[in-house]
Parts: sequence; structure tokens; C-alpha cells
Amino acid sequence: MFTETRFGGNQLAVFPDARGLSDLQMQQIAREINYSESTFVLPSEKGLTRHVRIFTPTVEVPFAGHPSIGTAFVLATTGELGVGELPRSIVFEQAAGPVPVSIQRTTRDSLWFELKAPETLTLGPAADIKTLSVAVSLAIDDFDTSVHVPGVASVGLPFLFARVRDSSVLSRARVNFVGFDRLRDSGLVSEVHLYAPSSGAFDIRARVFVPADGMFEDPATGSANCALGALLAHHDSASHGEFIWTVSQGSEIGRPSTIQVRALKENGSVTASWVGGHCVMVSDATFYTG
Repeated sequence: MFTETRFGGNQLAVFPDARGLSDLQMQQIAREINYSESTFVLPSEKGLTRHVRIFTPTVEVPFAGHPSIGTAFVLATTGELGVGELPRSIVFEQAAGPVPVSIQRTTRDSLWFELKAPETLTLGPAADIKTLSVAVSLAIDDFDTSVHVPGVASVGLPFLFARVRDSSVLSRARVNFVGFDRLRDSGLVSEVHLYAPSSGAFDIRARVFVPADGMFEDPATGSANCALGALLAHHDSASHGEFIWTVSQGSEIGRPSTIQVRALKENGSVTASWVGGHCVMVSDATFYTG
């Protein structure tokens, strides 16, 4: 997901018809595949397009960006959504709420997917910068607090956001497990989104560390970057407008991703945020559970 090149972006396993699978089986399958997320598609009981359940290797989550977009891609390209003209919109039922996804064709062989976050921006507590610096193996003066202090934000799934001085600092960040344990013990989420301003094709470079989910680093995180767009719009001095950023993520771990985020601000408040990108199919297979 968030790539047009195979073996780039973020991996996702999609099970287009998960009827008959128990909660335990879904979690076992997600653990066996060991991607950052796997999705299990069911009929919606609320009259929406589908009910999509999202599992990391360790837990079910109420919302996530790249699994939602990737699931829409699989359903659209395998005929599961039937025949329909593009552009079109679908709506997934998820635990965090309805998740609209728009689908449009950019070229003859390429589709673009964009989802709207199920919640508006909420801000959580600030992080102790010393504890955070230990968790990501950086110095206190590597952080840039001119836009906002490190803290929690969410549009459906919370992350701890911190801006660093530049891309060289971002490249030096490393997971320190003792530091992440201290973050969690302090009552904050232990999913950390670091970002730095960029230039050229990208406005922002980002890295997302999620050791509690069974992996050191996520190559593309739609829900986090969607929240980042809302957070940056919130702190922008303009009281109205649409804000758009192109984010690079995953290069440090060999899975480069391109993510576009949008946010809408009206009368001083962020009223909506979106995240979008391309997808590519890598394989299809049969998974045996019995």
C-alpha cells in the first residue's frame, strides 16, 4: 500500500470473505502472517459496503489507514464490489465508525484511493521530551518544538507525534525498548510518529515506531499521517482552508512509501482529514485454517 512498485510500501493481507472465522482464528492468522496488519472482510450489519476488521499480530484495532485503503483496492480490483463506473465511493464499517473511501482512476492501469478519517482531530496529553528522547535514541535538542510540543493526537487511532530538526536527525532515530516501556508506563501510547520537514517531491519525511505491535518500524502508516495532517492544520495560523502534504515514509527500512494527506479547516477548527495513495497487488493465495 502507498506505492506503485511491488515490494515497496506497506504489506497487507486481505481476506475478502471472512465469514466463518472466529475472533481467535483471525488473530492467529494475523500473527502467522506477521504483517503490520491483516484485514478480514464481512458483510456489514449497518447497510454499509462491508464490515472490515483489522488485526495487528498482537491485537485488533478500531481503525487503520493502509488496511482500509488496501482492502478497498483488493475488493475493487478482484470484482468483489461488482461493476461500477469510476470515480465511486464506498463506506466500510469499522469499530471506530464509518470509513468512506473514494476510488478514482488516474491512468488506464492505476487507481487512486483516499479515505476520510472516522473521527475529527482530538488532542491528548503532552509527552515528557526526556522520556521520548530515550525511547527513540535521540538527544533532547534534536526535537523541534516550534510548531507543537511532542504529544498525542488521533483521528481514530492515537499516536504520539514529535517533530525533529531535520531529515538527518530522523535517520538516526532507533528503538530503545527500555525507553518505550517508560513511555507506556507513563500512561501515553507507545506508537511514536517522528517527522521532519523535507523538500523536493515530499513536504514531510516520517517514521513510525510500533514495537508494542510486534515490529520495530512501520513502512507506511495511513492513520498516523492522516492525524498528522489534521494536527498541522490545527497549529497553522490560518483559520480557514484546505491543507495538503505529500509524506515520504519507509525509506529507512527499504520499503519507500508515498502518502498524501489532506485536512480541512473551517472557522479555526479542523473539520475533516483524509489520507490517500496508490496500491499494487503482489500475490493471491489460499490460507488453510483447519
